[in-house]
Amino acid sequence: QVDLVESGGGLAQAGGSLRLSCATTTRTFNFRAMGWFRQAPGKEREFVATISWSGVTKDYADSVKGRFTISRDNAKNTLFLQTSSLKPEDTAVYYCAAQKNTVRGLSRIETDYEYWGQGTQVTVSS
Repeated sequence: QVDLVESGGGLAQAGGSLRLSCATTTRTFNFRAMGWFRQAPGKEREFVATISWSGVTKDYADSVKGRFTISRDNAKNTLFLQTSSLKPEDTAVYYCAAQKNTVRGLSRIETDYEYWGQGTQVTVSS
C-alpha cells in the first residue's frame, strides 16, 4: 500500500493563507520529484508547483509564482504547499503527486506523475 494523503485545505478569505500538507506512508517517494496540481469545478486539472527530491530546485505555475511556496521534509515523509495572497480563482481541489521514476528533472506535465493523493479542498471567498 502506497498512500499520499493531503490535508490542510479549508476556507480562507481573499488575501489569506493556507498550508497544505501531503503525508506519505513511507520513504518511498523521498528520491522522486513531487508536485502539486489543482482542479477547479468544470475545469481540467492544472499544474501548480513541483520540487526535486532533495528540495533544492523548484518550479511554479505563473498563476501562483510569488504567492505559493512548495517544500518538503523527507525525514517526515511530507510535502507542503504554503499558500498566501489567496484569490477566489485559487479555489480548487489540490492534489499531491509523485513523479515517475523514469522522468528526469522537474515536470509540469500531469502524465509524468505516477501516484496521486485524494485531494484536499481549498475554498477562497471574496
